[in-house]
Amino acid sequence: MRNQGKGDTALAQIQREHPNAKLSVRLLDLADLASVKKFTEQFNQDYHQLDLLINNAGIMVPPYGKTVDGFESQFGTNHLGHFALTAQLYGLLKATPDSRIVNVSSNAHKMGKLNLEDLNWEKRKYISWTAYGDSKIANLYFTYELSRKIQAAGHAVMVTAAHPGLTSSNLAKGAMIRFFNRIFAQAGPMGALPTLMAATEPSAKSGSYFGPTGMSGWRGYPKRVFSNKLSHDAEIATRLWAISEGLTGVEFRV
Repeated sequence: MRNQGKGDTALAQIQREHPNAKLSVRLLDLADLASVKKFTEQFNQDYHQLDLLINNAGIMVPPYGKTVDGFESQFGTNHLGHFALTAQLYGLLKATPDSRIVNVSSNAHKMGKLNLEDLNWEKRKYISWTAYGDSKIANLYFTYELSRKIQAAGHAVMVTAAHPGLTSSNLAKGAMIRFFNRIFAQAGPMGALPTLMAATEPSAKSGSYFGPTGMSGWRGYPKRVFSNKLSHDAEIATRLWAISEGLTGVEFRV
């Protein structure tokens, strides 16, 4: 949680509705690798198991900006932050029977086409929607490459992915997006179902991708779906993995 106040408010609301719930709120800013490191170090000290990690935080189509560490904000937050977080929690996940990782992508991955030579958009005119698509296809490259590495290592950790379709939320800002949300978007609880399915579906297999079934994948109840052909390019995924280790300074040993 990037904002302690909002986290505490959400915690209080959940406890009002579910008095027996055991919850805690911890600060984590995925746009700051030092924050990720501090969070994971403390988490690894405090806990001996981790059953489920949902990489759901992110930003969507902001003006051009950079993270604390100098990465284009969407790529740095939506991909690199989650890459570093997962890498530094993987020991706990590996030690926990039937643990699972869920990476939340988007139908916008179909707009993504990573330029591995200019991931920070310093040599091109910035297009926020394209950069968002890049970050979301990066989530899928990460999912599929991690799944391959886990299976090759013989670990029991499962990694899946999901996308919420077109869902009304606070993620996207701007009058035009709010207008389309009011007309076309589904409610937040419906948008959460694909992620919940990716996290809990007993028949899921590592590398599975879940999303809505209606309106060309933008609305409706979830099922297993399939991302585009480009997102399955293993060569790009392998290169992105190595680049991500270099940029974050975090070696991801599976």
